[in-house]
Amino acid sequence: MKLSHSLLLTCGAATLMASALFSAKASAQTAEQLQASIDLRKNWQGLTRDIAFPASWVPDTHQFYYRKTVAGGFAFIKENADSGEQQAAFDQALIAKGLSLAMAEPITALQLPFDNFWYDTDGISFYLHYEPWHCSLSEPQCAAIESNTRPIADGEVRDLRVPAANPLRPSPNGQLQAHIVDNNVELLDKQGKRILLSQDGTEGHFYDAESLQWSPDSRYLLALKVVPGYPRYVTRIQSSPQDQLQPKTIEQLYPKPGDIIDVEQPVLFDRQTGQQWPIDRASFANGYLLENVHWRADSQSFAFIYTERGHQRSKLIEVSVKNAQPRTVVDEQTNTFIDQWGGSYAHEVNGLGKEIIWLSERDGWAQLYLMDGATGKIKHKITQGEWPVRRVVHVDDSQRQIWFAASGVNKGEDPYFLHYYRINFDGSGFTELTKAPANHHLSFSSDKQFFVDNYSRVDLPNIMTLNKADGSVVRTVAKGNIDLLSAAGFKAPEVFVAKGRDGNSDIWGLIVKPQNFDPNQRYPVIENIYAGPHDSFVPKDFWPFGYHSGGDKVIGMQALANLGFIVVQMDGMGTKNRSKAFHDVAWKNLSDSGFPDRILWHQAAAKKYPWYNIDNGVGIYGASAGGQSTLSALLFHADFYRVGVAYAGCYDNRMDKMSWNEQWMGWPVDDSYLRASSVVNAAKLQGELLIIYGEQDSNVDPSSSLRLVDALINADKDFDLLAVPGGEHSVGRSTGPIDYVQRRQFMFFIKHLQQATTPNWNTQH
Repeated sequence: MKLSHSLLLTCGAATLMASALFSAKASAQTAEQLQASIDLRKNWQGLTRDIAFPASWVPDTHQFYYRKTVAGGFAFIKENADSGEQQAAFDQALIAKGLSLAMAEPITALQLPFDNFWYDTDGISFYLHYEPWHCSLSEPQCAAIESNTRPIADGEVRDLRVPAANPLRPSPNGQLQAHIVDNNVELLDKQGKRILLSQDGTEGHFYDAESLQWSPDSRYLLALKVVPGYPRYVTRIQSSPQDQLQPKTIEQLYPKPGDIIDVEQPVLFDRQTGQQWPIDRASFANGYLLENVHWRADSQSFAFIYTERGHQRSKLIEVSVKNAQPRTVVDEQTNTFIDQWGGSYAHEVNGLGKEIIWLSERDGWAQLYLMDGATGKIKHKITQGEWPVRRVVHVDDSQRQIWFAASGVNKGEDPYFLHYYRINFDGSGFTELTKAPANHHLSFSSDKQFFVDNYSRVDLPNIMTLNKADGSVVRTVAKGNIDLLSAAGFKAPEVFVAKGRDGNSDIWGLIVKPQNFDPNQRYPVIENIYAGPHDSFVPKDFWPFGYHSGGDKVIGMQALANLGFIVVQMDGMGTKNRSKAFHDVAWKNLSDSGFPDRILWHQAAAKKYPWYNIDNGVGIYGASAGGQSTLSALLFHADFYRVGVAYAGCYDNRMDKMSWNEQWMGWPVDDSYLRASSVVNAAKLQGELLIIYGEQDSNVDPSSSLRLVDALINADKDFDLLAVPGGEHSVGRSTGPIDYVQRRQFMFFIKHLQQATTPNWNTQH
């Protein structure tokens, strides 16, 4: 039977009409679900009680204070450890009023915009949008703290156009003050008489005012004489300033890999004889950084830590006042990198340098050693085991004891869980201070008689306890309650572990499912990636709210999952806080980003769970180094990753900050930088890509994103781009138009991953 032409047209019109009606209905449904996901953070924000974090102590007292969740927001509490008496840490209504006036926006008492603070003599201080602020406790008055100092970042050259701070440095005996005048060192006595100690300082070879240090006996003065390096500036265009129609330009001092940096030379002055000794730089000739410059307690020598350019050698160097000759006490070397991002530590026992507590990864794990200050040799290991020391908290020289944090000590636990310990200098008396199988954050009273332990897991809300020095619990201070949050549909993410590329290392991660998860349905998978070698990144604490351990990012994972995805995060090889070999994978190899481990992890999850659908490729998103990794996924692993959203990426390590990139990629700049570059490898792009960046990014040069755009255009590659006027490094994640940027990210995954994988998605959700 043949249909008439008119009937075919009628059927076609009806089909088109039905399709249009369905499409409109589906789009409305998608928009509604999208907005619900974007609103998840604000809707869940007030649904916990007594989640307490962080804890701090009033110096030289037994009073500690903390913030905890209450109905309507957060309360700041101060508590006496001896009596248990509690009171408000400060008048929150007064602070809210002061901030409202200062910021010209409404601030409420239970929604103060900071997590932690410290007491000053006349009020409290805190950080707000990364800037220091101060508020009075007697009147509604708050203001940003003006500082006349400009910190110099690791490896940064000095900006000679910005006047350096030039404070008067009083001698310990109070008889003299030192400062810099016309690039030279000058002394003032109590009568105001001026004594010029140096005459060789010039604008191109000057004495640094902030480096001046008196010996404890007031006889000697130490200064650093500086030859400034190349002052590289990044120029940014502020296209849409709020205070004028026309655009502005902003310059920022921003050293990049390979740039010539400051040369610092210690100079010793003997006030008694008038002698001046420039210290021979032969043993520290290629300095990236001279830090922890300090006098010994007996005034007979000073010492400093020298990090060689390239981060493969670090020394403890001492200089005796008898001959002004430098001597290398400890010489740490490696074929890869010495981790300067919180992975190094040195302590001179009794401030004399005869014994040194030294953190080293020389045996494959970060461990503490007791070094002989006379010979530079190891006296013995203090800690030992296949686990890393993460942080030294306190050293008691008189009792010869060390308090420190470590992870991986307790077999069977997540190897990233922080626990705290005490040990004697000789390695005996190893004592665990924290017992619960969870991630611990400790804060000690000044006299170390008490500590506050705040512990949690992703499936265990925060518990805060007051403990004695031996670890025994005095009382529970706060225990988190999530009844309201659970009633709203909260479910903890699932911890998942699979073997990495070596067949031995466990790769730990999280799986976040939709709130309306159906185990009989298959869900496309999206990975949240950050693979920076300076840390590990999968949250270990109770996670919904972002005041610590990445919670704000993880609630974004839940919001995305609620749209019908499985969202995951894991720490692959090349990240920190495991063995040296695990970490070394990143050396000159940032494009690796742990992908061989990540792909195996995904495959193991798909093998275990039928709802884990990676058949049509995996989505991926990340910011900063995570943005670079997102591009690497689509460039080098396009057979596995298919859709990516990259935020504020450092896509070519030659374009990014010196301090971070030379640490992991080495110096001098070589072809490893080219191999890792998304710009150089742009022609390899496959899949769907959305690039997002803020034009005022002060962390990663915005030109890094535009360099990538240029390379992709030249390679005739299609991609999407979102440039946010005025946006900073965290734009769309914790600052800027968060809802708009998040909506663009979510819609990108819906369009290119979900709808392409599941054509009838709108009818299934």
